[in-house]
Amino acid sequence: MSEELKATPEQEKEIDRQVEALQRGIVEIVPEEAFREKIKKAVVTDQPLKIKLGMDPSAPDVHVGHTVVLHKLRQFQEFGHEIQMLIGDFTGKIGDPSGKSETRKPLSTEEVEANARTYVEQYGKVLDMDKATLYYNSEWLSELTFEDVIKLAGNLTVARMLEREDFHNRYTSNKPISVHEFFYPLMQGYDSIAMDSDIEVGGTDQTFNLMMGRQLQEAYGKEKQVALTLPLIEGLDGVRKMSKSLNNYIGVDEDPNEIFGKSMSIPDELMIKYYKLATDVPLTEINKLEKDIADGSVHPRDAKQALGRKFVSMYHGEEAADEAQRYFQTVFQKRALPEDIPEVEWKGEATASIIDLLVELGMQPSKGEARKMIKNGGVKINEEKVSDIKTEVTIEDGMIVQVGKRKFTKLSV
Repeated sequence: MSEELKATPEQEKEIDRQVEALQRGIVEIVPEEAFREKIKKAVVTDQPLKIKLGMDPSAPDVHVGHTVVLHKLRQFQEFGHEIQMLIGDFTGKIGDPSGKSETRKPLSTEEVEANARTYVEQYGKVLDMDKATLYYNSEWLSELTFEDVIKLAGNLTVARMLEREDFHNRYTSNKPISVHEFFYPLMQGYDSIAMDSDIEVGGTDQTFNLMMGRQLQEAYGKEKQVALTLPLIEGLDGVRKMSKSLNNYIGVDEDPNEIFGKSMSIPDELMIKYYKLATDVPLTEINKLEKDIADGSVHPRDAKQALGRKFVSMYHGEEAADEAQRYFQTVFQKRALPEDIPEVEWKGEATASIIDLLVELGMQPSKGEARKMIKNGGVKINEEKVSDIKTEVTIEDGMIVQVGKRKFTKLSV
């Protein structure tokens, strides 16, 4: 089949171009050699691949974390491949147990339909939905007879199912697992059979479900899909996966000022990850930005403002991005600072630990008090909160150090 196809030198260049671009941000490709073969087959035969994304419409709002896979789909779309947007209107009534510590409450038909409509509308902020094909898995899953279901279930053992981390943890902790939850990955795998999917994408928490598609396609005599997994993006707390329920998210349909303001709360150490996974900024630009931040030629605050602008422009347009940045700078920067900040000439080294800096400036009476103030979130450099007591500060002319709500010092170098 694909291994017998002969590619011209020009086609080989196009295959290389697609493979290289589509590997950006990917955690795992299973199997890697089959991925290139599928791209080769598409290029040589001029037949687009079918790229599947399953959506479990369990929540009505899309956030930046969801867009990680959408940007990957957009890349496939730009190379001319067919995007299969699967609305899990049938499986959504069960609920994806992935990563859950307990059985999820099934959704009603009305809830699934309302959430699905919102997903499609908001996904259109990243994807060209006119060039994507929508599928609803109730079309085929509701038609299966009980005999069909028994045959489907015969392709998987209980031991294999318990390899899933969430099921394993619940089983070993003596927490209940309902039998119907075992059918979720089976049904998701059956979706790939019904849709003849070539590639399925999803977060790393979906690996088991994606692999199920491969296993069942083989069992039903189909060519096996390739599974692409993408990283989960941490939320604004910098620790847990972005989630509306954890209130650590940036919603794509939120007010532009809210999106921009929340972007300024992204932890510095995660900023580049957001750039790479949740925007379409070229990788060469991101790598340069990372280097510039590291050597101090670009301040993290400025890079974060650029990220906030990017998010707003992606979801609301350039004009809204200009207004959101202007609003933030006026309300949270200019108005937050008093006009008569005392200025101190800095005669020390070019860098200083945050604790030494506070004591040297007389803004804290001792290192112990400085540590306590930092841990309590009361110290800011140029309006950026300092949360790590080991922070090393690069001294800049005009830098503003704030302790609490009323102590300000402006440094001159």
